[in-house]
Amino acid sequence: MNFLKVLNLKKNNFINPKRFAMIKMSQDKLDGAGLIAKSLREQGVEYMFGVVGIPVIEIALRAQQYGIKYVGMRNEQSASYAASAIGYLTRKPAVALCVSGPGFVHTLAGMANANENAWPLLVVGGSSDLGQESQGAFQEYPQVALGKNFAKYSARPSSLSNIPFFVEKAFRTATYGRPGTAYLDFSAEMITSTIEPDEVACSALCGEAPRPLTSEDNLQKVYEALKEAKKPLIIIGKGAAYSQAEKEINKLVESLGIPFLPSPMGKGVVDDDHSLCVSAARSTALKEADLIVLLGSRLNWMLHFGQPPRFAEKVKIIQVDLNAEELGNNTTDCIKIQADLKSFGKQMNDFLNGKKIDIDREWWDILAKKVEKNKNVIQSMANDSTLPLNYYAAYASIKKVLPKNSIIVSEGANTMDTSRSIMNHSEPRHRLDAGSFGTMGVGSGFAIAAALHCRDYHPSKRVICIQGDSAFGFGGMEIETAYRYNLPIIFIIFNNNGIYGGLDTESFAGLKETGDPTINLPPMSLTAGIRYEKFANAFENFKGYFVQTPDEICTALRQALSETSTPSIINIEISPSADRKAQEFPWLTKSKL
Repeated sequence: MNFLKVLNLKKNNFINPKRFAMIKMSQDKLDGAGLIAKSLREQGVEYMFGVVGIPVIEIALRAQQYGIKYVGMRNEQSASYAASAIGYLTRKPAVALCVSGPGFVHTLAGMANANENAWPLLVVGGSSDLGQESQGAFQEYPQVALGKNFAKYSARPSSLSNIPFFVEKAFRTATYGRPGTAYLDFSAEMITSTIEPDEVACSALCGEAPRPLTSEDNLQKVYEALKEAKKPLIIIGKGAAYSQAEKEINKLVESLGIPFLPSPMGKGVVDDDHSLCVSAARSTALKEADLIVLLGSRLNWMLHFGQPPRFAEKVKIIQVDLNAEELGNNTTDCIKIQADLKSFGKQMNDFLNGKKIDIDREWWDILAKKVEKNKNVIQSMANDSTLPLNYYAAYASIKKVLPKNSIIVSEGANTMDTSRSIMNHSEPRHRLDAGSFGTMGVGSGFAIAAALHCRDYHPSKRVICIQGDSAFGFGGMEIETAYRYNLPIIFIIFNNNGIYGGLDTESFAGLKETGDPTINLPPMSLTAGIRYEKFANAFENFKGYFVQTPDEICTALRQALSETSTPSIINIEISPSADRKAQEFPWLTKSKL
């Protein structure tokens, strides 16, 4: 039913009569909310996530009228995370809609996360009446000024007629160059004011972001460096996934025959089960390689800054990135190539045209031995069915049942880290996690965005949101959002009673009862033995499962996969003392710069 028909059902009385009158009146003219929604739709916006309230209710209503799918979230942080995930999955930004003041502040988390990950995001925020500025207006806040610290572009339209111009510029800024966040601020009176259609300024439609090419000289430099290398390695980052360069990079990897490592969200650009993938020998590959080709990946903390002891002291870098400012960061020996990854891949493939690179047999022997050794270690942990289960045993059971083309959202500390090493992907953009910013709280929002996109474009695919119990707490109420919109997300909680690790039930109860829990309970502990699956009891036809053994995990997951219109929760009891596989280096090896 169209929302205007709903408005006519006055007995529902779900909107203030005065605001109802404004919406009805503006059917004859174009109101600010309608012009915002119309401009967004014309630029290709398909999804809007938000939490409505004064003064942005009309924007959400008008968005639906113009065919933008609106998803009402339970928290602005989740809304902004969801909208940014759509940007990553599609290269087109979605909108995060927020109210003024505190609502805007909550949205800053998603704005920062999108900027750090280089994902396009549009944030539309309401603000207090201009006529009340500096008088202490309701939720008055310097949103445009503050937005400049969290976005590539932050502005308030200068007039009602210029709204299409500002929307196009925000869309263009979010998608062109290094993608990121754009914020548009709309005062309350601009949202409800009206304008004649012929008074609206014309604005261009923003096309697809340009895909820069590199020079023939650079292609020759890359080829010469590859020929000279004894131990070359390719690292495929999420920049390659965002660029949708999987076809070109698959051909490049195959033609070169060079071992590759995917970053966590670069997984699936080339199949993780490919014979050239050496993820299981990650530390050895990084430490021994004399030439590393970075395809949409940065030498930041996730790659240990490219420094010893994690990298060879004299390693040479070839870095291909859309962002020129990133080139050569943390390295002094680098071939710097500013280019779109899809464009570069095609150029390099055309340049090679049958040219071959010789790889030392010794290099493959070193990597193959380490791959086999680490796979055996992980397999032995996966085979350990001691109760409570460890992470690897739980993931092994999930892997047995889960369709290979599922989109996995992974969030938490050990929960996320172990999933990277055991859950393989054969398709790009099928893993979403904490990303470059290491953001906790993204899981539920990412899962809702991915499930919505799958519903509309890949209905046979399933979305699995695997979170630690701590991570689930950030956005746990978004299970209601998934239920409301018939999104069959499977929420799997790895419950180890804490952050990194908690206490067993007996120890927790003893410490809580023997004194002040603010003094006695370890800072990393959460309440032991919470039955998270019982959240499902609050909803009709929403099933929850408490599981402890590998067989119970498989059975619960099969049943959850049979549900096609409602979410499910699977609460897995994990040993509080369970940990990752022993690592050769500390988790966060410090730079020696």
